[in-house]
Amino acid sequence: MRFTKMHGIGNDYVYVDCVRQKPPADPAAVAVAVSDRHFGIGSDGLILICPSERADARMRMFNADGSESEMCGNGIRCVAKFVHDHGIATKPKLAIETGRGVLSVDLEVKDGKAVRVRVNMGEPILESAKIPTTLPGDPPVNVPLYVAPEEYEVTCVSMGNPHAVFYPGDAFFESGQLHDPLASCGPLVENAPIFPRRINAHFVKVHSPNEVTMRTWERGSGITLACGTGACAVCVAGVLTGRTARKLLAHLPGGDLELEWSEADNCVYMTGPATEVFTGEWPTA
Repeated sequence: MRFTKMHGIGNDYVYVDCVRQKPPADPAAVAVAVSDRHFGIGSDGLILICPSERADARMRMFNADGSESEMCGNGIRCVAKFVHDHGIATKPKLAIETGRGVLSVDLEVKDGKAVRVRVNMGEPILESAKIPTTLPGDPPVNVPLYVAPEEYEVTCVSMGNPHAVFYPGDAFFESGQLHDPLASCGPLVENAPIFPRRINAHFVKVHSPNEVTMRTWERGSGITLACGTGACAVCVAGVLTGRTARKLLAHLPGGDLELEWSEADNCVYMTGPATEVFTGEWPTA
């Protein structure tokens, strides 16, 4: 199986061109194997680039634990770069089919290669039942949530996949800690019964109405360097809670993303880089 390793600000996946080769028979098992950072290629998961009858390509995304997710913001930027740079569709504007529908993508191209990608991530999903969560509110905004041994306020948003956004103070952002609170808090939030399909957890520090720093625990993958859909959810949650504006610069451990929750069409726009690292062959037998 030929593969390409790519990342969007450190959120790295193994990408497989299923337009030109057969997809793996068991992508969930392959995702677990290739994601292993000691015995595999090393990644946050597996993304298949497939043919589409509705768009230029279709994206299927599997987490490091083999579970399939609806959407990946950093992943779709890399899919768009692959589709363009590898000649599947060499256009500056692409349509990519995902688990949350067909998304429109604009590419910034230099020397024939896509370097930055702007994605219309669609409208945020704010109904509790569709996020999904059993917390009260449509959406739940600043709802108290006990995560042992602390109580936090949580705001929930779906960008086609579910997100819980917290503003916990400085403890989650201090370096050199013996125990990282994200490592203990993240799995408790992800697997809480109030989130029937599990959830991605984001912890945010606000610097100004237009700038934040965030850290992420991703459903099925754990601590990651970045989460594109999560950054979009943080942008929406900031507006809903009155903490930040509709245009936002988000600093993630792997790099920066530019976000905008547009008043004109209610869609969230995400802009950031996409990087190809290397290619190789993975034995599937």
